[in-house]
Amino acid sequence: MAAFTSKFKNSQSSILQWLGRAVIYSILGAWTLFGVYAIGWIFLSSISDTRSIFSNKLLEYVFTKGPLWANYAKALSTHQMGRYFINSTVYVLSSLFIIVIIAAPASYVLSRFNFRGRKLFHNMFIAGMGIPGTMVMIPLFSMFLRLKLTGTLAGLITVYVCTSIPFTVYFLTGFFGSLPTELDDAARIDGCTDMGVFWRIMLPLSQPGLITVVVFNFIGLWNDYFWALIFANDSHRRTLALGLESLVQSMRYTGDWGGLFASIIIVFLPTFIMYIFLSEKIIAGITAGAVKT
Repeated sequence: MAAFTSKFKNSQSSILQWLGRAVIYSILGAWTLFGVYAIGWIFLSSISDTRSIFSNKLLEYVFTKGPLWANYAKALSTHQMGRYFINSTVYVLSSLFIIVIIAAPASYVLSRFNFRGRKLFHNMFIAGMGIPGTMVMIPLFSMFLRLKLTGTLAGLITVYVCTSIPFTVYFLTGFFGSLPTELDDAARIDGCTDMGVFWRIMLPLSQPGLITVVVFNFIGLWNDYFWALIFANDSHRRTLALGLESLVQSMRYTGDWGGLFASIIIVFLPTFIMYIFLSEKIIAGITAGAVKT
């Protein structure tokens, strides 16, 4: 009787587990289908004309008349999305380089060395993550106005770097803390200095964490609208987010909906490509950084 009861409980538990997985996979599958449908509809709209978009005959237009790639050429030239793309690329890549150069050594020091004020510095970076941008918007704008940095390349890059470093340091501190300290000791025995241990041993091993934090920062900075609107709201300094917003506002006069959807794909594509090729590195970086904080 006891054996039968145990067997019944095991079968009941396995059925519940199967049902739970079925529900989870159904939700994930539905969400995936929704995402694929939404992205596919936007892409088809970007290679169709305005009439087919509003009549919902996208597939018919694409297969009968062929893709209208001129929408992308119009978006890059007429709507100046090409210039905005270059601006965003310069802003984001320059900021990411400076962020990594500053945050990686700081994170290594906080995770490996015990010194007076270490906990205070670590808590300061954590507190910096909780400061809302609207709180420092007016003081920053006033200070940058006196320094004549508003509407300049250096101004927006400085804002991006300063607002991204707290999260980057916090994340990388946990990642460096997950790496075994025996590697440091072995490198020092071989004659490496502290700086040599960092550059030759720790930095190459931290590649998954660096890639993860770079991707997270890239997504946030690439899609930024708030800071760019304040510090780069100039026709020659606009980012893709500002350019896309101005294009949406102009739809009431131009009605170039194909060009609008082509611009959306241009904004979306770099992030999508980066995630496709670096997804495994991102997952590795997240799981490794979660081991020890």
